[in-house]
Order: sequence, then structure tokens, then C-alpha cells
Amino acid sequence: MTVRKNQATLTADEKRRFVDALVALKRSGRYDEFVTTHNAFIMGDTDSGERTGHRSPSFLPWHRRFLIEFEQALQAVDPSVALPYWDWSTDRTARASLWAPDFLGGSGRSLDGRVMDGPFAASTGNWPVNVRVDSRTYLRRTLGGGGRELPTRAEVDSVLAMSTYDMAPWNSASDGFRNHLEGWRGVNLHNRVHVWVGGQMATGVSPNDPVFWLHHAYIDRLWAQWQSRHPGSGYVPTGGTPNVVDLNETMKPWNDVRPADLLDHTAHYTFDTV
Repeated sequence: MTVRKNQATLTADEKRRFVDALVALKRSGRYDEFVTTHNAFIMGDTDSGERTGHRSPSFLPWHRRFLIEFEQALQAVDPSVALPYWDWSTDRTARASLWAPDFLGGSGRSLDGRVMDGPFAASTGNWPVNVRVDSRTYLRRTLGGGGRELPTRAEVDSVLAMSTYDMAPWNSASDGFRNHLEGWRGVNLHNRVHVWVGGQMATGVSPNDPVFWLHHAYIDRLWAQWQSRHPGSGYVPTGGTPNVVDLNETMKPWNDVRPADLLDHTAHYTFDTV
């Protein structure tokens, strides 16, 4: 069984294997397929039209399936690799271990945001940004840019305390756990982290930055925690809802998975602690 660990507890060998698997996927072209898929849904998901990956109840199961598929691609390279998660409520600064040169590298330079150290720096040749929103072909970050701070544990707990999964109008205006976690309402958890990292993470091609996977692995873990705290509160809506994915409807781009199939993460992996 795959065990997803806190990135802060990874050994040097685990970090190296994860990075090597990422680079192998990049070289094969498979990595960029994930970036393309994510960007297509970011661009296509709208509050008033069809929405699947974002701004909708299926934000969490959609990304759960997306991460499972990516993790399986990594494991096809190295079966020992699992997606680590980044607990940004604890590791809240640009000095946290995940930004070290032996793992993801740090913030970009002030001139243009170009990441200058670590295995994904442009100088390594490992990480050309091919699926992009502008002409810049290098990984960019501006950690902490815009004066924002990462969410606190108290803010996380306030969202985990919400007892309703989601509610009408089932978009970025909704109240409930999903939308407060996604970040369109309230203290803003998920969206704020994307903006804090900056660079490609603040765009639809956010998976260009490998930290995307660690961020979403933590979002996924928070969903699992919420489920354990609110066992009587399930995924909604359950049927007959236009433009969003009901409990037993299949999710694009896949034709073989429904939110109902993804409610129990333990069928696919576990976390070191929940």
C-alpha cells in the first residue's frame, strides 16, 4: 500500500527518488500531459457553465483522481515513490525544508522569478516549461510575493469544523467546506497557497511547478480529515444538478470514475498520519 508522507520527514534517498521520477516523467513527455489536462479544466470551468475540476463540488474528487493517476505514473518509473504532502500550515516560510536545493529549490530571482537552485532550475536542463501561458520557458516562483501569508493551523481548523460539504449554487459563491477549502470564500486555503508560491503556480499551468503535487496531496489529506470528523456528512449534490458532477455521475476527462468511487482514499493509499 502506498503511504503518503509529510515532506518534512522524507529521507535524503526518498527525496532523490521522487525528484528522479519527476525528471524521468518530464523527459518522456508524460509530465506535460498532466499540465495540459489541468490547464484545460482551469480554462473551461466556469461559475455559470459546466464545471468539473474547479469551482464545483467535484473539485476534491477530481483532484484525487488526478493525483492518483500522476502517482501511478511516478511509480511506473520507480515503484518506491509516493506523493509527499506539504503541510503549509506548519512549514509556512520560504526557509522550510522543501525549498532547499536538495529537494524543490527555492524562490525565483527578483528580476524575473526564475528559479536558480535545485533540480528544477533552468540551468540544469531538467525542466523546460513547454506548456505555458507566455514565452518564458523556465520555472518561476515568488515565494511570499504580494505580502500574503500561508494559512495558519487555526484557519485550517475553522474550515475543517464546517459540517456541510457543499451547497447551492455549487460554484465559487457557495458556502460549505469544499468552497472554503478551495478558497473562493472565507479564510481562503487552497487558492491562497497557489498565489503565495507565485510564478506558474498562480496560473492554470500550475502543475509545471512540482510543488503543485505536494500542495494538492495536503488538500486531499484535509478532505480525508474532514470526512473522519463528519462521518454523517457526505458528498453532495446527489442527483439532478445541472452543470456539476453529482455523486454517481462520471467525471471528465475520465469515463470510468464517479465521485462515489473516490470517497475512500484508503482503497488507493494511506497517509502517515490522518
